[in-house]
Amino acid sequence: MMKHLFRRRAEPEEGSMSLLQESWMRLLSNKGAVAGMVFLTILVLTAICADLIYDYETEVIMQDIPSRLQPPSLKGHLLGTDEYGRDLLARLVHGSRMSLVVSFSSVVLALAVGGTLGAMAGYFGGVIDNIIMRLTDVLLAIPMTLFAIVIVAALGANTTNLTLALGASSIPIFARVVRASVLTVRQAEYVEAARSIGAKHGTVILRHILPNCIGPIIVQFTLRIAQAIYNTAALSFLGMGVQPPAPEWGGLLASGRTYIRDYSYLSIIPGLAIMSTILALNLLGDGLRDALDPRLK
Repeated sequence: MMKHLFRRRAEPEEGSMSLLQESWMRLLSNKGAVAGMVFLTILVLTAICADLIYDYETEVIMQDIPSRLQPPSLKGHLLGTDEYGRDLLARLVHGSRMSLVVSFSSVVLALAVGGTLGAMAGYFGGVIDNIIMRLTDVLLAIPMTLFAIVIVAALGANTTNLTLALGASSIPIFARVVRASVLTVRQAEYVEAARSIGAKHGTVILRHILPNCIGPIIVQFTLRIAQAIYNTAALSFLGMGVQPPAPEWGGLLASGRTYIRDYSYLSIIPGLAIMSTILALNLLGDGLRDALDPRLK
C-alpha cells in the first residue's frame, strides 16, 4: 500500500514535468521566439557585464572634446563618438543596463500591485470586484505615457520616480489580466476542495488559483517589459526620465537629434537598439503565448 501511495503522489509531478517539456518544445519550434530569446540573452549578459566591458567613469561619462563626433570606425571607436567625445558603443552598453533595470523593476511593481488587486477582484467578486474594476477603468481612460508624464512631473525627474510612474501606469493592465484568469478557475473542483477543508482565502489564491493562471501572466509580463522600454525611452527623450550624463537609449536618441543631418548615426544606432529589443520581446511574448496555450496541446 505504501508503494502504491508513493506512486500516486509522484504522478502529478511527472505530468507537470511533461507539460513543461511540451511547452518548452513548442517554444523552441517557434523560430521567431528563439531568435528573440537569443537576442535578449545576449542583451542581458551584456548589461550585467557592462562594467567589465567599459569603465563607467573613464569611457562612458568622461568628456573628450578633441575626439568629438568621430564617425564609426573599425580602427577607432566602433560606433563613433558623441558631441562630447564619449564612445557611443560604451554609452549604448551601459544604457542597456539602465533601460532594462528601469523597465523590469516597473513591471515587477505593476505585477505585484495589479496582480494582487486582480486576484482579489476575481476571487471575491461582488462589491470588491466592482470597486477595483471601476478604479482600473478610470486609470485605463488615461493614456499610459501621459499618466507617466504627470507622475514624473509631480514627483520630479529621476530614475526612482520614472520607475514608479511606469509601474503605476501598468497596474490596471495586470489587474484585468489576473482577474480574467482567476475568474476562469475559481469555480474549479480543486479550489472548492481547498475551501471545504478550511483553507484560508490567501492560501487558496496563492497555492491553488494563481499557479494555474501563470501562463497569461508570463506572456503579459514579457509584453509589458517591451512597452516599459518604449515608455522609458520616450520619457528620457522628453527630458523627464534618466538624467544626463547617465546613459539611456532615449536620452542618446534625444542628444543625437541635433546632429541628425550630418551625424545621423547618433540617432540611428540608439533607435535600432530600442527597436530590436522591443521586437525581440514581442517575438518571445508571442512564442510564449502559443507555447503556454493549452488549446494547442
